[in-house]
Amino acid sequence: MTPKFTSPPDPQSFKLLVWDLVRKIPPGKVATYGQIAGLILQPLGVSPEGYRAYGPRWVGGAMAACPEDVPWQRVINAQGKISLRGSSENVQRELLETEGVIFDQRDRIDLKRFGWAGPDAPDQSETPHEPKPRQLSF
Repeated sequence: MTPKFTSPPDPQSFKLLVWDLVRKIPPGKVATYGQIAGLILQPLGVSPEGYRAYGPRWVGGAMAACPEDVPWQRVINAQGKISLRGSSENVQRELLETEGVIFDQRDRIDLKRFGWAGPDAPDQSETPHEPKPRQLSF
């Protein structure tokens, strides 16, 4: 059984790692909550299964509390959609569209076209690349 975590063992350090990583997403690109979690090493004391289950939620929590200089609009869910947060949905969509991100008729973003390949990927302005495994740690 996977233990239930309501937050990472060191929430503030986790948030800082998330925010630093999200600041690297270039305009016109998006990343998913799970992708961001996957680029950060699982905290000590958290099993791989537990981190896969809760890491994306923790990233969501970090994004909900992010400082103004973090491009929060560039983090979306694994379905390529904006996760509903009250009235911020329209703001997030407008910000992304201003950056050139296109939504389809089902309000989804094509992750192959607009997905961020990660901090170590070469220039992504022309074609997407597979993310290179890189993890940040506490």
